[in-house]
Parts: sequence; structure tokens; C-alpha cells
Amino acid sequence: MRTIEVVFYREGKAWVAQALNVDVSSFGDTREEARKAIKEALELYFDDAPQAEVIQVADVEVETVRVGTV
Repeated sequence: MRTIEVVFYREGKAWVAQALNVDVSSFGDTREEARKAIKEALELYFDDAPQAEVIQVADVEVETVRVGTV
């Protein structure tokens, strides 16, 4: 069994779930739907690539960075 760190955030009306350890994401109308969807997506990912490298993530920090247009 693998442990994958996942970030949840709102994008418009949808909830997005983004795995930090592997390049997998999913979404749902609610956070719970997004959680179920990312779990299914991760299971499919590892079924297709059982030896996939999982990057270890620690001390996750979230910061908002504002970028102006040129």
C-alpha cells in the first residue's frame, strides 16, 4: 500500500485533487467526489505502472503568489 499526498483546491465550481508524489489529478463537484476520483485515478495509475517512482514529499507549504501582466 502506498501513501500519496494530495492537495485539494477549488477551480471555478469544481474541486480539484492533485497528487504531489506522482503526476495524477482528478476533480469532482464536491471535495468528497474529488477525493473518490483521485483515489480511483491513483489506483488505475499504479495498476498500469506498478513500479512507478513515488517521490517522497514532506513539509508541504501552500503560498499564494500574485503575478501581474506585462
